[in-house]
Amino acid sequence: MRSAKSFFGVLFSIAVFHQTVNAQQQEIERPNCCDFVSSCVELPDSCVDIYSQEGFSKDLFGLRSSLSEKGITFDADVTQFYMGVANGGVSREFRYSGHGDYVMNIDSAKLGGPEGLFVKIKAEHRFGQAMTGTTGAFLPENVLADLPVSDNEQLFLTNLMFTQMLSENFGLFFGKMDTLDGDLNTFAHGRGKTQFSNAAFVVTPIGLRTVVYSTLGAGFVILREGEPIFTFTALNATDTTTTSGFDELFADGVVLVPELRLPTNFFGLPGHQLFGGSWSSREFAALDQRLAVILPGVPIARQSNSWSLYWNFDQHLQVDPNDETKGWGVFGRAGIADNGTNPIAWFLSFGVGGNSKLPGREADTFGAGWYYSRTSTEIAPFLTGLLGGLEDGQGVEIFYNIELTKRFHLTADIQVIDPARQSVDTALLTGVRAVLDF
Repeated sequence: MRSAKSFFGVLFSIAVFHQTVNAQQQEIERPNCCDFVSSCVELPDSCVDIYSQEGFSKDLFGLRSSLSEKGITFDADVTQFYMGVANGGVSREFRYSGHGDYVMNIDSAKLGGPEGLFVKIKAEHRFGQAMTGTTGAFLPENVLADLPVSDNEQLFLTNLMFTQMLSENFGLFFGKMDTLDGDLNTFAHGRGKTQFSNAAFVVTPIGLRTVVYSTLGAGFVILREGEPIFTFTALNATDTTTTSGFDELFADGVVLVPELRLPTNFFGLPGHQLFGGSWSSREFAALDQRLAVILPGVPIARQSNSWSLYWNFDQHLQVDPNDETKGWGVFGRAGIADNGTNPIAWFLSFGVGGNSKLPGREADTFGAGWYYSRTSTEIAPFLTGLLGGLEDGQGVEIFYNIELTKRFHLTADIQVIDPARQSVDTALLTGVRAVLDF
């Protein structure tokens, strides 16, 4: 309860501050920064009006623009959640959780280094209590609150990636990388931060069995007009979020991930068709096992290799004639996987999303989606008994994301989840998400 009060207290304070600043901007003349900074002439772009910046530290005294000119950009944000099961599910309770992202990008050429070399460094952490286990569903209801490591609040380096462009359309990349940016979709992606919260609408869950979250890898990318159309990645099969990864490099096998994402122009409107897959040489615990395998001294049967195939599409149905980046449309995903090693045999999702059509709220975004998850027929009988019987799972999520300022977004979220566990009633989950950009 104390966390909840703190959370809403922060929101209220920010809202009051925002309204106060707006009132002050209308009633008084904004001060010149030269009145406060004696060495103003030495700052980039001379004086900077802090009140007009899009973020709290978006370009404080011109420091960010100065670093950007030298090839260094820095972005940070903190996402907070207050979500709970209002009815049904396993546990009817509300929980507070959060996640922080800190990203630095370096353009080597602007620093006087090699042309076409780019470096991405990212650290992240989580805090609070995630929603895991409250609805009885296999898929995380709030995927970002579980990353990078569930039940761990330490700061971890999840990206240290080097990309060397050999031409305008071809580049090589290697290093430590997180994989949640794959399976890109215009209306259903966003890392659980800017669009949907449920993992079913962030990436295809079919690939989560073979592709780990953060690990070492390498690959290449082909671009068309600056947009990636084909990537091929070879990854370490072991998750190394909490370590450098060198000691475990390919010790348990390799994961190969090709993705082809083609732009389309159906009805004269932009869209994409994505085709991808994953194959892992790692050994996995086979799902078709009997009760004896959980007894002490009895080894668990292993099965080598696992695979998945997936597809997604996004298609605009309307684009703002004054701003091509704004509009709304439909999306969908489908995938199949190795029935013997993956608890999800196949998966479907469809929905609609994009920018708000409400007058004056065009910067707001919305989304509504439905998913269906087919449970593997090879899941062990003992697991079925322990969980009270298993069937297929499905769910619906609806969100509305309000842009209060350029740096502060507040999202209302509601989910109805029918879990695969037969003994668990359909869960109604509601909550709010607040994202503050620095």
